[in-house]
Amino acid sequence: MVELSYLSAFLVGLLGGTHCVAMCGGIVGALSMQLPGQSAPWRFLLGYNAGRVVSYTGGGVLAGAVGSGSYLLAGVLPVQQLLYGFASLLLVALGLYLAGIWHAVVYIERAGGWLWKRLQPYTKRFLPVRSVSQAFSLGLLWGWLPCGLVYSVLVLALASGGAVQGGTLMLAFGLGTLPNLLAMGLFARQLKAFMQNKAVRTAAGLVVAGFGVWGLMRLAGVL
Repeated sequence: MVELSYLSAFLVGLLGGTHCVAMCGGIVGALSMQLPGQSAPWRFLLGYNAGRVVSYTGGGVLAGAVGSGSYLLAGVLPVQQLLYGFASLLLVALGLYLAGIWHAVVYIERAGGWLWKRLQPYTKRFLPVRSVSQAFSLGLLWGWLPCGLVYSVLVLALASGGAVQGGTLMLAFGLGTLPNLLAMGLFARQLKAFMQNKAVRTAAGLVVAGFGVWGLMRLAGVL
């Protein structure tokens, strides 16, 4: 099986910051505006993001566990390689979307809408946020917001070989998303302007697409 890189997953989360800000920036900004006036905002933002990363990790554990079953078919179908190749193609598509070149990934994100429609009503139970535990619970739910970036790495988790590997891969990805979303909560206006810069979006998108191309080249034995 093609070896998966936790560092790559971290960098994809970090460089996909333009997408993270677009998807979750409004949520984080709204959360920041509703925080109790006498409380340190970073405590609530850490709680929210911790919940989100826990959801990512849990999804990775499930994906890795499900994917590990495909080893039973290793002698019949190259399932692991197919999953890895599909995830690499998703990263290419997502990178092109981030760069503003191709928007097909929007349809992939819509595919997860059915789950989000069922989870979103529960978020109202934790608003307005008045405690760190509420912020954490809200983050657990928001971690399932449909996102092409998350879906791409989840497919990689399917091909990781096991629950621990899948969970670790998604944990690395989640940690990569933290700098952008924590900064969004504290410096929303400045970060939004930076992330909307065309050159920044194009550069980040092409680098993410590059990870997908790199994966395809490894799968083909070029690297």
